[in-house]
Amino acid sequence: MTKRVPASGITMATRRMTLLGALSLLAPRPVRSEEPVRVVLATATPGGGFPAFGAAFADTIRQADPALIIEPRASGGSAENLGLLQAGSVDLGLVQGEYAYPAFAAAGGVSVLAPMYPTPGLFVVPAASPIRSVADLHRRTVVLGTHKSGLTVMARSALAASGLDPAHDIRPVLLDHAGDGPTLVREGQADALWGGGLDWPGFATMARAPGGARFFGPSDAGIARLAQPGAALKRLTVPAGSFPGQVEPIETVGSWSFILARSGFDGDAAERIVRALGRDGTATTNPKNLIGLVPADRINPATARYLRAAGLVQP
Repeated sequence: MTKRVPASGITMATRRMTLLGALSLLAPRPVRSEEPVRVVLATATPGGGFPAFGAAFADTIRQADPALIIEPRASGGSAENLGLLQAGSVDLGLVQGEYAYPAFAAAGGVSVLAPMYPTPGLFVVPAASPIRSVADLHRRTVVLGTHKSGLTVMARSALAASGLDPAHDIRPVLLDHAGDGPTLVREGQADALWGGGLDWPGFATMARAPGGARFFGPSDAGIARLAQPGAALKRLTVPAGSFPGQVEPIETVGSWSFILARSGFDGDAAERIVRALGRDGTATTNPKNLIGLVPADRINPATARYLRAAGLVQP
């Protein structure tokens, strides 16, 4: 089944306004006299979607609970964030599904505090480029993402499922900073760029460039191979008009990203974050969206308590 990606549920501006707008209706806010509680959140390299989400997330929690301070910390992305969480070096980390689901299969370790959003993966090229499909990327230079990003894993999967060996059939480029990808394409040093999410800064940069941009997903056969029942990747439809000049919907695959918590982060701070996110019933970050999305035993204890108290799961 194809899941249509709601633009209203994906764009960062909308997410920020939805979360902040809903939380601003909560008056009066509780007055806390204790010292502020600080929670460290690992995000990713500058210029990508995770840092933008981390900043909006911190602002949202601050509006709802001024005594709870989320401190975003730049990192190498999903793979590094998992290591930081497992080592107890950070409290929370943003992790894409390609890394999260294998971690769920391991005994013990991290838990899921809340969902983030579904991330449709797409290739983007300048609108004047002759490249129109994955097959056209053969022997081309393609920016796959940063070294430790879940998006890079998704890019390799999309290429392989569509019939191209990501190590030999293209000239792959890996980045130190996610924000460098659009520049390489616009300056002619790369032919195409892979990214994820309708609000991804790299997509916005490409779409705003002179002449515009063209977006496409894996091949039809590749989508069918990747979006198998139970797989981390799901079939998604990007609605027409999601990007300037996009007149037709785009079929692709994508995965959910999650806010993961280190072992033992399930007390008062966790409960306060979960309550704040649960106040907007339509936001993709609402904890109820975890039901059926991740194994029940991987849901953070604080989140599980919230879901039971709300009558969303059985005691």
